Amino acid sequence: MIGLSEIEAAAERIAAHVVRTPTVDSPGLSALLGVPVTAKLEVLQRTGSFKARGAAAKLLSLGEAERAAGVVAVSGGNHGIALAVMAAALGVRATVVMPRSAPARAVEIAESSGASVRLTDDMAGAFALMTRLQREGLTLVHPFDDPVVIAGQGTVGLEFAEDAGDLTDVLVSIGGGALISGVATALRARRPGVRVWGVETEGAQAMSEALAAGGPRPVALSSIVSTLSAPEVSHLTYDHVSALVTEVLVVPDREAVQGSLDLADHAKVWAEPAAGCLLPAARRVLQRVGDGARLGLVVCGGNVTTGDMITWSHRFGLR
Repeated sequence: MIGLSEIEAAAERIAAHVVRTPTVDSPGLSALLGVPVTAKLEVLQRTGSFKARGAAAKLLSLGEAERAAGVVAVSGGNHGIALAVMAAALGVRATVVMPRSAPARAVEIAESSGASVRLTDDMAGAFALMTRLQREGLTLVHPFDDPVVIAGQGTVGLEFAEDAGDLTDVLVSIGGGALISGVATALRARRPGVRVWGVETEGAQAMSEALAAGGPRPVALSSIVSTLSAPEVSHLTYDHVSALVTEVLVVPDREAVQGSLDLADHAKVWAEPAAGCLLPAARRVLQRVGDGARLGLVVCGGNVTTGDMITWSHRFGLR
């Protein structure tokens, strides 16, 4: 498991390449949930999500031969965007493997940034192709099974700990688990009394199933939230979450989409359902912890189109 020193080192390494995103109190969300709410706005990060941090940390750690070989990553959207943009900025050739279910906008941005994009039928196939390309000589930038990437994502938690007021509970979305692993490490070191809660969507619940089974296991993916759809968490992220996270909550896709609409209406923040899922989970946290809660939300990304949101809203009968 990584420690605070690795996250602090990553923060220094990537400072010139990423945005220190705002940490803001949200009157709108506070009124909606009935308790004080503070949001860490990674929607305003370079490339539109926290993923730029881990991608930058990894690329900056590579040796000359690894950079020359070019890099490869698998992604449901945001990691691919981040790697493509950061690799272009640092002069490294990138290949991004995505399932066909990945947002068309993510594919477009990765390609326009100069990356070679390879599409597969599903996420499991994307991971398989990534592994093959790595064996052929490309340098792997894994979205979550890498301590350097986890340390990079952990800089979100480092900034949150430094910039937020008093918090009792922080909610973080989980795909493969790098973000929550890094954030929980930073928060538990800097603010030991804060509880960290993970959030997944139904059909993308690799971490909660791993916790129930006592270790990582493959899961069937069906969630619309491709950016949370890892087919299996890693032992590395499982170890962090099992040691540092209070509980992992699972919410339906419909509630995640409604959460995105609520973030737009009440917080004036445009966020993808991977972040929208935090709001229904926050209501469950409040039922568990009772009075006196002060919530922190890591609003992880905003790479969703208006067309996507309209389509999902119609599908679920939301207004």
